[in-house]
Amino acid sequence: MTMAMRPSPRAIRLAMILLPSVVTLAALAATVMVALWLQEKSIRDATAERVQEVASSLAALPQVRATLASTVDAGTPGDLADAADLATATETLQPIADLVAQAAGVYYAVITDDEGVRITHPLASERGVQVSTTNESVLAGTPFLGTETGPSGRSLRAKVPVRGADGDVVGMVAVGVLESDIESERMEALTGLLPWAAGALVVATIASSLLTAAVERRFRRLDGLAAEHAQMQRTTAALQEQAHEFHTRLHVVHGLVTHGEPRAALDYIEDVVAVSDATPPDGRGGAGDGVPGTALREAAMHAVRADLLERGALAEFDVEPGVHVDDDVVSILTNLSRNAGEAGATRVRCTLRQSGDRLYGVVEDDGPGVDRHVAARIFTRGLSSKADTGGRGRGIGLDLVRRLVTSRDGSVEVGASTLGGARFSFELEVRP
Repeated sequence: MTMAMRPSPRAIRLAMILLPSVVTLAALAATVMVALWLQEKSIRDATAERVQEVASSLAALPQVRATLASTVDAGTPGDLADAADLATATETLQPIADLVAQAAGVYYAVITDDEGVRITHPLASERGVQVSTTNESVLAGTPFLGTETGPSGRSLRAKVPVRGADGDVVGMVAVGVLESDIESERMEALTGLLPWAAGALVVATIASSLLTAAVERRFRRLDGLAAEHAQMQRTTAALQEQAHEFHTRLHVVHGLVTHGEPRAALDYIEDVVAVSDATPPDGRGGAGDGVPGTALREAAMHAVRADLLERGALAEFDVEPGVHVDDDVVSILTNLSRNAGEAGATRVRCTLRQSGDRLYGVVEDDGPGVDRHVAARIFTRGLSSKADTGGRGRGIGLDLVRRLVTSRDGSVEVGASTLGGARFSFELEVRP
């Protein structure tokens, strides 16, 4: 199954910064579009109303009705009247049609006879020619309003029947406005709207800029808080690690003093280095008996035993004679043993062997072991299956072990122990 890609925090932040500007400009664009649509609709509605009123008013003029009544017999459906047949009516009605068209601001006002033959038209060549668009329904008595294409071009037109004194339809009046004129009027309205749109754009840009700046300031403040929090986490981690090691070293010092090695304890405190010869000033070897490194080995075992006893566990040791133990090795043994005790082990076995300049160690226990799903990440700092009841942080010891081992060209692995729990094996370079 393909997992959907999640946007990065940087992309989310950029989107949040740009969002106010995008929303503002989108709202402005939508407002302008709606305004233009309303403006165009208003112009078209007003034009339609105007041509209807002009056509109705012209059709109701007594002179128009009387003149058209006189032309009823000028032609028949089978023998249409021509310009000559309608010349007298044209002479009477053309000035009226021109005057009305000019006064009303329409492109044309056409008057036809009862067969739809034009008596008046702005183009002389069209007089005496039958209307090619809608006329049958109008001559039957039904008014028409719509957009059609005629000799003058595409126009919005209204057609109204003209009735004689007896109520019969004697002709019709068609009044139209060219679509090109409507478009010109719309562009004129747009020109008038543009300064307002530009002003709104300036205001919107300023507003969105201020909002974007406020959001950016907020992000910078959050960045500062995040950096401060990260520094606090680093400081806390360092303090936790120091406390962790300090606890181990106290046990080592306690072990040195307990085994009668005050000089070694002082040297350890002053330098925290391996004790090669822990013979006190009075010449007595104490528990170490003058064997190089014996005092620190004994102290390390004492530290492990004491640490495990605090957790109700017992420690066993299998340390090869002559193994070189230093402060790093003490830290590794103590942290691995403490980890076992905290995990619930009651028995912990520590084994140390040395071969040439390499030291090999194993710490195993009878605890619950390490889940195989966690094993690959067990040495990650902060990873722990135990609750942090003391509030001092968890997942420190194993991370410290990993860093100590790798700093000395070594490695550490985790597996299953024959005791039933976890088995941590490590190797590292012996310090000279």
